[in-house]
Amino acid sequence: MLVALDLPRTEWEPSLAELEQLADTAGAQVVGTVLQRRDQPHPALYVGRGKAEEAKHLAARMGADLVIVDADLNPGQQRNLERALGLPVVDRTELILDIFTQRARSNEGKIQVELAQLSYALPRLAGRGHTLSRLGGGIGTRGPGETKLEVDRRRIRRRITVLRREVAQLARHRSVQRHARTTAYLPTASLVGYTNAGKSTLLNALSGSQVLVEDKLFATLDPTTRRVELPDGLSVLVSDTVGFIRNLPHSLVAAFRATLEEVLHADLLLHVIDASHPEAREQHQAAQAVLEELGAREKPTLTVFNKMDRVANPEDVQAWAGRHRPSVLVSATTGAGMNELRAAIGRLLARQMVLVDILIPFDREELRALAHERGRVLEEEFTEQGTRLLAELPVDLAARLSALAVPTAA
Repeated sequence: MLVALDLPRTEWEPSLAELEQLADTAGAQVVGTVLQRRDQPHPALYVGRGKAEEAKHLAARMGADLVIVDADLNPGQQRNLERALGLPVVDRTELILDIFTQRARSNEGKIQVELAQLSYALPRLAGRGHTLSRLGGGIGTRGPGETKLEVDRRRIRRRITVLRREVAQLARHRSVQRHARTTAYLPTASLVGYTNAGKSTLLNALSGSQVLVEDKLFATLDPTTRRVELPDGLSVLVSDTVGFIRNLPHSLVAAFRATLEEVLHADLLLHVIDASHPEAREQHQAAQAVLEELGAREKPTLTVFNKMDRVANPEDVQAWAGRHRPSVLVSATTGAGMNELRAAIGRLLARQMVLVDILIPFDREELRALAHERGRVLEEEFTEQGTRLLAELPVDLAARLSALAVPTAA
């Protein structure tokens, strides 16, 4: 059963619809909804006492065994509401954490989810032990909550310390991977955007790969990177990332920072928007807020308006896209606009390249091959001293070959 408030200056309908999607993704079946209009949440119960009593009777009548609240409850509110309803209560953050627990496949993902779960659970231990051990399976009971319910704060803090060290080690490992990619001089792009905007489908369409695609929130949790061929022989490494959502829990942002830092180090962001969604603009703003929190708001960005095959009024989206240049309109499902997308990526990456005039000795043929593979060779001339290239190269590669620059005539 879902519980929500209609507060001033808020729109409860899209938030509640999204909560129902989250519940479905987590494996719950919604049997009823309780909505209350208030000026502000009740400090002790979130809803008023009368509404809590109404919710209790509705839950009993509908056979509900779990209550999901469309808010982030403080520990006291969660504890008091459970006592008033006589049922387990899960807030929005705990629901998202549960989905992440189910979706994590890699060791890296599982570590980051466990850290987020324990950070969430620690302040809620007092007075909640009898309810935390509730069902032995189901929303709010998966992951570390299942096996560490009786563990005291000291042991949980110790575990959090260990997990933070492991996350730091993951960050170092990713740094090494990024360095390897930099050494290879392959430009990188990160797919970012609201959850279920179609990022994985877009990655498949660009690369010809078979990344998992589901019409569910947070279908992608573990990052995936694929090589994408662009016009003029250029290539780019494109990484899929975890989707954003309204009020993405800070504990998740912190726990997944090692993964999300890939966004910070990308040469280009591809901000994917589900142009067919009725709340597309609000979702775009929510994703922008997360990017700002990560410090990636000013990164070079190409806005990709996806799912154009489902859009009822394409003219409206075209006008919106005109205000967010550079942008491109595509359908990852039908393939429409994919050539334009590849060309746009190529143009934006070309802006981050520099023009060089270099002479490569014949015994350094690997450098010539590297220039052809990682850059755009405009002119090539074979001379007695070596191969002279006029080329556009990534900044790092151009710096590496700077010693081979042909002196300019005085």
